Amino acid sequence: MIDAIGAASPSHEFPSHLVEGYQTFLTGRFPSEHERFRELAEKGQRPRTMIIGCCDSRVSPEAIFDAGPGELFVLRNVANLIPPYEPDDHYHGASAALEYAVMALKVRHIVVLGHAQCGGVAAFAESLADPDVPPLSEGDFIGRWIQLLRPAAERAGPRPKVLDRAYTERLEFEAIKQGLRNLRSFPWIRTLEARHYLQLHGAYFGVMDGRLMALDETMDVFAPVAGATHAAVIEGARF
Repeated sequence: MIDAIGAASPSHEFPSHLVEGYQTFLTGRFPSEHERFRELAEKGQRPRTMIIGCCDSRVSPEAIFDAGPGELFVLRNVANLIPPYEPDDHYHGASAALEYAVMALKVRHIVVLGHAQCGGVAAFAESLADPDVPPLSEGDFIGRWIQLLRPAAERAGPRPKVLDRAYTERLEFEAIKQGLRNLRSFPWIRTLEARHYLQLHGAYFGVMDGRLMALDETMDVFAPVAGATHAAVIEGARF
């Protein structure tokens, strides 16, 4: 409960680290970008790019791309997955966000951003040891959700008896590619891409080393983004 002067009661105290972060925002970034916030409030948002990323706390699109307010429209979920186009009576949060970004905001780019050490991908890979046992079967939602990885697993090849990093990384890459395939199952995305109004991209972020790679769909390879800059920074920092 919040009292008259804005202090949280001891029983429901707002997290102190968030209060401290907000104070830093108020005294730092907000004053310098106040005009930008005012413009966004008055005129609305018009981001050019939508990022579909994992909800993993280590992979923040705004931090990776040094984006300011109003620059990115971000959808985050477990394992950066996109369901195929399935209009029915069920709830479709990811599809609704896509529809809003493409049809209302008219974004020009959609980036499926995967990452290393993805917990959702690892959980699905673990489940492949026994195909009769669904992943995270004790939960209500995650096991069903990461079944979207099954087509990616089929393309990643047989799971080794002893799960290793090489296989999970391959599955992480294939998950990004499958995300692009599922995006193209949406008729309005497919149409806008064919008319060269909308571009789809796949990208992969290395949590440990900060390396970003982008998918070249023509060559079917992930190539470094700003590789020379990354190499120079890593060398200079001597990680």
